[in-house]
Parts: sequence; structure tokens; C-alpha cells
Amino acid sequence: MSGLKLFNTKGGVTEVTPHLADVEADVQGFVEAHMEMLLGVRFLASEYSTGPLHGGRIDSLGLDENGSPVIVEYKRGTDAGVIHQGLFYLAWLMDHRAEFEHMVRDRLGVTAASQVLWSGPRLICIAGDYTRYDVHAVREHRRSIDLVRYRLFGSDLLGLETVASVSGGMRAARRVRRQAVARAAADVQGAPMVELAGAVDEVLLGLGDGVKRVERKTYQAYQRLRNFACLCPPQRSKVLVYLKVDPKGVDLVPGFTRDVSGLGHHGTGDLEVQLRTPRDVERAQELFRASYAAA
Repeated sequence: MSGLKLFNTKGGVTEVTPHLADVEADVQGFVEAHMEMLLGVRFLASEYSTGPLHGGRIDSLGLDENGSPVIVEYKRGTDAGVIHQGLFYLAWLMDHRAEFEHMVRDRLGVTAASQVLWSGPRLICIAGDYTRYDVHAVREHRRSIDLVRYRLFGSDLLGLETVASVSGGMRAARRVRRQAVARAAADVQGAPMVELAGAVDEVLLGLGDGVKRVERKTYQAYQRLRNFACLCPPQRSKVLVYLKVDPKGVDLVPGFTRDVSGLGHHGTGDLEVQLRTPRDVERAQELFRASYAAA
């Protein structure tokens, strides 16, 4: 059970009692209607049939900010079956890539379909609660799995809390380190920026236990449920990081921070941070934490 308590402070202090949905479909319907805002996932389909042979229905299908296919499964209360069911559907999805890409092409366009990231499919389970056995079980898997607890407060408040998050990305992490070493060896003049990018990577991963790193050709995304930072490959004189921080709420400093809302760039986020020295990384840590907290 979540330890989160919510209080209404208007005219005194009154606790807003949490409760579960009357039926599972209520949670599913609300999340599907606002999936991009809640999970950073573009909605594709609901109750998707896996065909007569497989004999199942995937609660929700989507595509996240980095192009990773996403399966979302829901349970009103506590049900260990949600994890096994989701993994069953995830295996089906990996065997039906062309079918999924065809759906993406129909709903989101040719470009999105051509950029589907099959190295990192995700399972997001949303349920009333989980047991310690559930949390242990997901940590034994190599897939990317998020266990999310929901609570309704009053008549119009929804709370989502990540209980456990596993990236399944150890191979990708080792590959990133090998690539960084290779770049440094190939370009000695660029070695300081490679080292600086490594320091940024360490800081972003260290913001929380549930941080996932997702590899794309043009950037590395750092993710909770949603992206909170995108690190671009180091340039000769600087490293660029894009954050999910509203630039209007930041005192922009020329040569350090820039509003890129409405401008094309790799990755996601409207605040660009330009890093040239280890001191810049220290200056940026408050912004990193703010973006992490908002994700």
C-alpha cells in the first residue's frame, strides 16, 4: 500500500481519502485518453486482438518518445497475473513486428514507423498495488518493465507512483561505454568532451534508482516513465543536453542555457543546456534534478 497522503488545506486541513476505481475499465479509459501526458506514450490501440491462435487482447498499445513499442496492462487492485500477462503479450509483439509497424504507419505516419526501436520494447503495468514478490520478479527479467501504482483521490485527482522500474539495458550500457572509448581513441582532440559526456551520463543515471537510459542513433534518452533528459553525442567543444524544463521559468544564460521550444533538435525537451567544462556540469545539476522531478 502506498504511503502517500494527500491533504486539502483550503479552510483548514482535511485528508483526501484515496480509493481504487470501481472497475478496471475506468483506469484504462482515463489513461488511454491522456496517455502522452501521463506516460509519455502516444496511444495506438485499445483491446488489441492477438489473433485466434494466440487468443488474447492487449489492453493498450503505444509508442513512447524514443520510438520504443509499449504495452500497457491494467488491474483494478493487486494481481500478480498482470506481470505474466504483460510478458506473454510482449513476446507476441516481438514476433509480430511488421504488424505493429503497419499500425504505427497508419496512425502516426511513415517516419514514426521507420524509427521504431525494437531493441527496447516496454511493458508498463498499472495496478492498485503490488506485492514484494512482484517487485522481485520484475528485477529478475531482462525486459524493460515499469510497475506503476495508481490511486484516485476524491472525485477528480489521480496519483501515479512508480513502484519498480527495470531497464533491461545492461548490454546497451556496455556498448555505450565501448563506443565512448572508441571515440576517444579515434579523436584525441575530442577526448575532453567525451569525458565530459561520461560525467553527465553518470550524474543523470545517479538521480534515481529507476532511471533508464535509451540508446538512439542521435541521442541518449534518460527516462523514468517519461524522458527527462536527452544527451547528444559530444561535439568538439561542447556537450548538449535537452531537458523537460519550461524555459520560461529559467533565468537563461547566453552560452549555457537556451530556449529551443519550436526549434528542431534531436531528442526531447525545450531547454537546451550547453556544457563545456566540469564546472558547467555542476551548474546544471539543479536543472537536471528539476527535470527528473517533473518526469
